[in-house]
Amino acid sequence: MRLLSIGAFAHATRLSPKALRLYDELGLLPPAFVDPASGYRFYDPAQLERARLVAWLRRLGMPLARIRVVCDSEAARAADEVAAYWAQVEADTASRRDLAAFLIATLSGRKTTMPGAQEALAIRYAARTDIGRVRETNQDSAYAGSRLLAVADGMGSGGARASAAVIDALKPLDDALPAGDLLNALEQAVEQASAAVGGLEGAGEDRGQTGSTVTAMLWSGSQLALVHIGDCRAYLLRDGELFQITHDHTVVQSLLDEGRITPDEAASHPQRSLLLRAIDGTAVELDTSLHDARAGDRYLLCSDGLTAVVGTETIRDTLRGTTDPERAAARLIEAANAGGGPDNVSCVVADIVPLAAPAAR
Repeated sequence: MRLLSIGAFAHATRLSPKALRLYDELGLLPPAFVDPASGYRFYDPAQLERARLVAWLRRLGMPLARIRVVCDSEAARAADEVAAYWAQVEADTASRRDLAAFLIATLSGRKTTMPGAQEALAIRYAARTDIGRVRETNQDSAYAGSRLLAVADGMGSGGARASAAVIDALKPLDDALPAGDLLNALEQAVEQASAAVGGLEGAGEDRGQTGSTVTAMLWSGSQLALVHIGDCRAYLLRDGELFQITHDHTVVQSLLDEGRITPDEAASHPQRSLLLRAIDGTAVELDTSLHDARAGDRYLLCSDGLTAVVGTETIRDTLRGTTDPERAAARLIEAANAGGGPDNVSCVVADIVPLAAPAAR
């Protein structure tokens, strides 16, 4: 059998030798043979198909961890994975497009009303939090109002006070819709939350330990502005499909993104709860986005006490099968506790409905 040198294989697949060496290290595309003396890599022509698939998926911008799933799946499952990924990309692109249009209009002095759906819409919502089956205290905080939806997960000895301080800093947004940019209003509120956490009695002694995560959304009547830091999550259920619209700021997620571990390995990784970003009284680095509202959409905000023990399919099926937001939130918490309830768990469920429908429970 004639093997291809790394240069010839790179040329045939349009992957650089540097990329091939990385994919070898990650176990995504190991060579067929490595010369023990020179360390030079050689590839089997039969590997060309997989390598070309990797190259195409990278051109789509797919993370290496997700590429591994596609490459290791049978054809129908692989196609579903690509379709789900692209649907998420299109949703994210639509949000960025609307933000760009708003910024262009604002900077050029034209009308600055946020673009959004023309249909008159309202929001129905519910928030629930539970101590779980193991913890002695509840360090989660959850809030749902006519404009603000938020979940915060405290950490450290002052975690309960930290998450409460974060929610308290956000609550004024529920009383009056801020003029101008919703995202700016959310960012400023989170900065105030960070200052509040830093000012908690004893926080200075536990700097780097006491803090909170937060995932929050602000409703404008046509759009939802999202701010996120940490490992709480936001999901969108649209047309029966569930999309995660936040990205965890954890060590394990960074390893997944780099393709260094598999999803199965992530579930039992010893550092799965180690955060890369949180609100701890210092400067905060936030993820923000805008989402156009559409009648029939359902949003879920939750702490990692849910996602650590309840699978995505169960979350999707629960959200699909329960029309009332209050009951949906309760069933999700029941599922987390049925899975052992190792952590506090909080859920906020919000439905986008025509204005004629009841706006709140």
